Amino acid sequence: MKQQTKINNRFFFFLILYLFSTSLISLRTLKKVNNQDIIISGSNLFSQNDLVNKSSLKFPIRLIFINPKYLEKELKQNLSLKNVSVSRRIFPFGLKVHIDTRTPIAYGEKIVNDQKIIGYIDKDGIFINKQDVEVKNLSNLKIKVLGWKEKFKKIISEILIAEENYEIELVKITFSPNGFLTVEEKDLKTIFLGFKRNSIHSQLQIINNLKNEFKKNKFQKKIDNIDLTDPNKPKIKVFKP
Repeated sequence: MKQQTKINNRFFFFLILYLFSTSLISLRTLKKVNNQDIIISGSNLFSQNDLVNKSSLKFPIRLIFINPKYLEKELKQNLSLKNVSVSRRIFPFGLKVHIDTRTPIAYGEKIVNDQKIIGYIDKDGIFINKQDVEVKNLSNLKIKVLGWKEKFKKIISEILIAEENYEIELVKITFSPNGFLTVEEKDLKTIFLGFKRNSIHSQLQIINNLKNEFKKNKFQKKIDNIDLTDPNKPKIKVFKP
């Protein structure tokens, strides 16, 4: 009998403890999140105010009303982030945001509403806003990408990766307003690639081969430009004295 009473008392104790903790958790999810309740990790580049200003949420906001996945999507796009994870926390109370920034490998320039926007480009061809880059990552940038557009990011990425893996030393990648692609190489100078995006792989290989020949044979004539708009019929124009 005493054993049964002991079991019943223990059951009621844990039941009360469970109900109390459940009620406490429920109350804390209804508590409002303020700027100071945002915990940032992964980068010191952004402040709590930066995250709030780049979100459509109106702070303070109750914790239970925050959709982490939606907030992640907003911050990733608005802050040019490689990745971001958001989690709601009860103990300690707040919103934890872990940030993974992008690493720039080129200067970038794009036109928005007839205005020139200066920024940077990463390995994926993504445009990074100037204020969203850490200064320590800018010391070795040698390439400029002009005329960036969202639809060009894949081909920009392919060119930048080739530049990294081949003997090519690119100085500039330029898209004209109508999308005509031109690159400038340190020794080979201006190279016309044109509009054929599906030819970029063979075009880059030709550029690499020409660069190797240039270095191997110590080409004496000064190159004006190279036309690779038709990779099957490359044309090299040299300066005539």
